[in-house]
Amino acid sequence: MSLVQMMESTIPVEEDEFENQERRPWLFLAAALGVTMVFSSLVDWFAAGVPLGFTLPLTGEVVTVSKLSYWVVVVAIAVYVGYAGLRELLVERRFSVEFLMSVAALGAAYLGFLFEAATVLLLYSLAEHFEHSIEDKARRTVEKLSTYMPENARVLKNSVETTVNVKQVKVGDTIVVRAGERIPLDGIVKTGASSVDQSLVTGESALICKKEGDAVFGGTLSADGVLTVEVAKESGETLVSKIAKLVMESRKRKASMERLVDRFARFYVPSIVGMAVFVAFGMPFLTGDSYQGWIYRSLILLVVSCPSAFVLSVPATFFTAITTAARKGVIIKGGVYVEKMDRVKTVVFDKTGTLTLGQPAVREVNCLNQTNDQRALMYAAALERYSNHPLAQGFVKRASENGCQYHGLEVKDVREVPGKGIVGYVGGCRVSVGNAEFMREEGADMTLASPVGDEKHTRVYVSIDQCAPPSFCLVDQVRNDAAGAVEALKKSGIHTVMLTGDKAEIAEEVSKRLGVNERHAHLFPEDKLKVVDGLKSEKGLVAMVGDGINDAPALAASDVGIAMGSGGVDVALESADIVLVKNELSKVPYLQRLSRLAVGIAKQNIAVSLGVKLLLGALGFAGLVPLWFAVAAGDDGVTMLLLLNTLRLPRVKV
Repeated sequence: MSLVQMMESTIPVEEDEFENQERRPWLFLAAALGVTMVFSSLVDWFAAGVPLGFTLPLTGEVVTVSKLSYWVVVVAIAVYVGYAGLRELLVERRFSVEFLMSVAALGAAYLGFLFEAATVLLLYSLAEHFEHSIEDKARRTVEKLSTYMPENARVLKNSVETTVNVKQVKVGDTIVVRAGERIPLDGIVKTGASSVDQSLVTGESALICKKEGDAVFGGTLSADGVLTVEVAKESGETLVSKIAKLVMESRKRKASMERLVDRFARFYVPSIVGMAVFVAFGMPFLTGDSYQGWIYRSLILLVVSCPSAFVLSVPATFFTAITTAARKGVIIKGGVYVEKMDRVKTVVFDKTGTLTLGQPAVREVNCLNQTNDQRALMYAAALERYSNHPLAQGFVKRASENGCQYHGLEVKDVREVPGKGIVGYVGGCRVSVGNAEFMREEGADMTLASPVGDEKHTRVYVSIDQCAPPSFCLVDQVRNDAAGAVEALKKSGIHTVMLTGDKAEIAEEVSKRLGVNERHAHLFPEDKLKVVDGLKSEKGLVAMVGDGINDAPALAASDVGIAMGSGGVDVALESADIVLVKNELSKVPYLQRLSRLAVGIAKQNIAVSLGVKLLLGALGFAGLVPLWFAVAAGDDGVTMLLLLNTLRLPRVKV
């Protein structure tokens, strides 16, 4: 199933600029020209000047075997190549590379420069072949996504497996995935366990263990286990489909450099073509020289006027950056955001869920004795497993780590009090878990409860039958790669800022641990928005990294919004400019390095292409370079060189 087929069958996507280009057999054309040139040279060597008995009607030139072969092949290929260009000129009123090259070849042949006419088309055909090969490399990431999407799925109904097309599978259906097979659709594992290769989506090479309750993505590979999966999305709504759509649509969100090149090409090409016409017919009139020499020079100007070197290489640079990032699990919605990341002066991080995991863990316990400590933890975990509060998982995780047998305890009459705590009966005992105010409301004896030494973090009490409650200190855990990411950004001259709604003491502790330049605490969403606006006016362009949900106003206000996938990759894909599919902060400095290199390469490509064209245009006007050299160096050669320059981007390391 091709990429275009997948797009047509699942999501409405406009054709990409590259897809609009007609694919011609450039290598075959180059081979035909090469064979003709070798054959003609051999004929001239063994039977030089042998006439065929007729002359050309226009020039009166006697035709030989070698000249006839040149004329047949050159004219046929020039007309074939130039037809699409002529159609574009008549319909869209735009000079294309094909039209300009075919005119140059036919003009050179008319003037008697048959070898040069063939050389022009040969070099052009070879260059086009290699250019398309380089472009295909840039698109291969998206094609890889479509290639790895299974066309069929095993649907399990009433214990019977039926193989159907993925388009027929509905949300809620159960599918079976065996070891070594790719998961057809996004869903939740119902039964089974397997190591899954998610590199297609997240860019990570390590296998991830997936078990009951875990989310899996279509296109990923189940390596060593059998899974039954409840389908969560139909074929057109899978994460892979959305990523493919965004990468293709990124062509529409052009960087300002791309738009500048487009505008420049609109007046550059007609200007040079007009100059070529003047050189061909005006200069002989002014100088009194023969038309043949000046027409030949005008053909050089026609070749120099071809804009492909900068019109193609600059967009290809940004598209290569986008596809390279996609392979690393980073989705960039357009070249404009690559360009902005290069100009970003400040990176703002939300604390909870971004710099930290958003999963508070038990760090300190203050209890009268070890027995009460373990019992309180076990009872709290038994009760908290029925809660969705972020603090609840801290108790459950710590109890599991300590080997507490809380699963076997009978739990009933559970009642959660928003903002205060949770209460219920565990093993026949009334258990309350919550803050000090809740403990007093529950009638717990707070006189013997010793406070946790670290007041700035969250303190939770556990009361069993209104006895003196032990207190647990829960602290949000900092991501392992957060400090490294902040340090890397600072080394590259980026100002780092942390925003949080937490207390100033917590903000100070986390900021010192990570080494951020600036911190702001006690912030509501509207306060974060004000801070971002202030940083933009003071420092310049601002990128903000958040979870894509709670930080939506600040993300929208920033110049570049970078969302972590933890809050739901689908939501992040909709709300942010850049999405980190896997929650790795190390991808933020990687983005900055990739963007800086991409913009640098784009600037180099513009400077080199225009410099070479101006130089060759001047030399061609003076009659100091031949036509074939203008093609090799001025258009096709420099275009290939510039496209090869973009291949430095995949070498940027995370």
